[in-house]
Amino acid sequence: MKKLYDDLLLVIYNKAPGMPVQADKTGDTSLLEIAEKYAKRTLHLVHRMDRPVSGAVLLAKTKAVMTTLTDQFRNREIDKEYLAIVGQLPPETEGTLVHYLRKNEAKNISVAYPEEVSGSERAELHYKVLGSSDRYHLLHIQLLTGRHHQIRAQLAAIGCPIRGDVKYGFKRANKNRSIDLHAWKLSFEHPQSGQMMSVTAPLPEEVVWKAFAEVIGEKVSV
Repeated sequence: MKKLYDDLLLVIYNKAPGMPVQADKTGDTSLLEIAEKYAKRTLHLVHRMDRPVSGAVLLAKTKAVMTTLTDQFRNREIDKEYLAIVGQLPPETEGTLVHYLRKNEAKNISVAYPEEVSGSERAELHYKVLGSSDRYHLLHIQLLTGRHHQIRAQLAAIGCPIRGDVKYGFKRANKNRSIDLHAWKLSFEHPQSGQMMSVTAPLPEEVVWKAFAEVIGEKVSV
């Protein structure tokens, strides 16, 4: 993991795929544990990230800052941009997906429905195809809501499961048990200065990501 930003109020790390954000039943060392060791103080998670996913994770240094940033997330004032590698092209090169997600607690998955069902929550995201290689396709995704496994479930629902995500229908797991979903950019209002900030997380050091590095530089401003 690499530190992307640090000041008196908050710190942002680029989480490696496969690392838990906080302690879980596996007992594996978490990002929060390492970050607190470096900071020599208690830190507070502002948002969560699935263990197989990589990218920018925001931590607050006080409970007051955590509350302010959490409110920004709740009010959709923080822009979260992701990059995903899929094996199948979506039906359109750009579009907005709307589904209704219902979480299955026993299996720890979310099921996407085209219409509202009992216990479901509305989920919306915008995607754009940035480029393709011989076997895979790179999508830029902007979350418009924040639901459990939202990107994973919605892409799977249109026949485009994320590379390595066997839980949602991809045929093969990645060797390191990661999935090719990267929390690429966070844009938010700084809780003290009020200035807009945008922090970008470098791509994972893997061949399949490196193959798309030039595409990202050409199609999306970093």
